Amino acid sequence: MAKEIWRPGNMLYPTPAVMVSCKREGEKPNIITVAWAGTICSDPAMLSISVRKARYSYDILMETGEFVVNLTSKKLTRAADWCGVRSGRDYDKFKEMNLTPLESQKISAPGIAESPVNIECKVKQSIDLGSHTIFIAEVMCVTVDDKLLDEKGKLDLGKAKLVAYSHGEYFMLGEKVGKFGYSVAKKTLTKKDSPKPNKGRSKTAKVKKK
Repeated sequence: MAKEIWRPGNMLYPTPAVMVSCKREGEKPNIITVAWAGTICSDPAMLSISVRKARYSYDILMETGEFVVNLTSKKLTRAADWCGVRSGRDYDKFKEMNLTPLESQKISAPGIAESPVNIECKVKQSIDLGSHTIFIAEVMCVTVDDKLLDEKGKLDLGKAKLVAYSHGEYFMLGEKVGKFGYSVAKKTLTKKDSPKPNKGRSKTAKVKKK
């Protein structure tokens, strides 16, 4: 198998295509589409997003220190793309894309009601890395569409038809090829080695309807 050598570049694909909502007090809320987002810590739950300084949302994020990460479904793909190529300086993105601001539980910035999962975040640190600034944030609350829960309250994100971004294109997640820990035969697992996936929801957690 032959390989070509390329110059350094951002080739870590696919990535989540998320719609990040933010808001200054007294102003309309805005949406910025971000493909550079990721999980960085489980306890406390933390994630990061990377944003160029020239983006309209950059100053809002710096000033307010909060945002909502809204997962993108197949139905939201066009809105996610549009919000990524249009500026909040010129458009009311919620209005233009017929999206509904969702009141957050722990922060002032609203989520997107049409998104299957809304992750409320407070910025703990911002680091200027060059072309982008990374915002490291703690997850304050998660809101989940109850249509994604089975009769026992278990979350099935497969129902959400989530979208990923890969080298300039959007793809809907497809066939399941395994699950966490499936590569280890059950008979060889010990209590110490048994996988403990982070389910992100305590036994007493309840999903609030809006």
